[in-house]
Amino acid sequence: MNRFGKMKWLMAFKDFKQHVMSVQLLQRSLERGRLGHAYLFSGQELSELEAIALTLAKTLNCLEPVKKNSVAVDCCDKCLNCQKIEHGNHADVFWVRPESKLRVIKMNQVVRRDDSPSRVLLDFVNLKPTESEYKIGIIVAADRMNEQAANAFLKTLEEPPAKSILVLLTTESQRILETIFSRCLRLNFGGDAQRPLNPAQMTWLTGFSEAAAAEQKSLLGRYRLMDVLLKKLNELKAAIDEKLTEQSPLQRYKDAEKDLQERWEDELKAAIEAEYRRQRSELLAVLQWWLRDVWVRKVRSPTPFVKSTSEVRTAEVRSESSELLRFPEIAGTERVAGRISAADAVENLQVMEQIQRWLYTNVQEALALEVGLLKLHL
Repeated sequence: MNRFGKMKWLMAFKDFKQHVMSVQLLQRSLERGRLGHAYLFSGQELSELEAIALTLAKTLNCLEPVKKNSVAVDCCDKCLNCQKIEHGNHADVFWVRPESKLRVIKMNQVVRRDDSPSRVLLDFVNLKPTESEYKIGIIVAADRMNEQAANAFLKTLEEPPAKSILVLLTTESQRILETIFSRCLRLNFGGDAQRPLNPAQMTWLTGFSEAAAAEQKSLLGRYRLMDVLLKKLNELKAAIDEKLTEQSPLQRYKDAEKDLQERWEDELKAAIEAEYRRQRSELLAVLQWWLRDVWVRKVRSPTPFVKSTSEVRTAEVRSESSELLRFPEIAGTERVAGRISAADAVENLQVMEQIQRWLYTNVQEALALEVGLLKLHL
């Protein structure tokens, strides 16, 4: 297992088959001696981004690296340095994560403000490497860094000490402050293709669309729809809590010192909330894709008052429309599209965007969802 309590599933750059192009760009920089001093890795899964950042740290400090033109471009994943980095006990690799109740990376995690013995990012970066050639600071969920923390290390981000590399990870690059964004070399590890829904997700979305396609003349019908969504979100949170709690060091090192246990507890709470927010955002994005399908059905359907439209032409238009749909097999889409206007369909997409923006703030989740779902035209 690695420092996150997870079984290793990606070990070296060669194993990232789904991100070949982005990995090759990174390796080309290594080969040509043009390694950046600050990177922003974006993608769909924080765990994947952490694995890539971990692999970069191993490659830079590997004792027996894979070389191209006499330059290290991948790690061996076997040497002492690789193993120490993998297990989180290498002195020259430092991780920063959201830890507070507000799930933000705060000022005191970046710069020392008191006599606290805890290490902070700037202290780490400004010390010389102790075990290897490079020091690597990895900031997980960098979009959760508050403005004070970001401003505290802008100068270091722009000009870190020699042999220091900063790697910022995010699944929501649009939330990164522009002052941070502009100072980083950016690599996207999101993959080119949209990930298909698994059978359970597809079953849930089909059920939601059927509920939405039912008559929505009363508030009761709309609140039933909200119950479908809230039940799914509660299931997501329970599953995340169970999975991450099982992976936490708290489960393996029950006799650890109290301050270490408290830190792990804070990290666990923050990790659970961050992962829940990510999965909630993904679920709402799926609903937005479905509402986009409603819009596509509306704008690409045959015009009712054109009497010359033949059955063959109708089939052609529907076939053309189906090619644009993300979920063409969901029957409820057409029923909803049949009873709302094109303007209503566009407004539905805007409502979903607004819900996501509300949920980025401290607005109560149930309130944001209630107000948003009541605004939808269904």
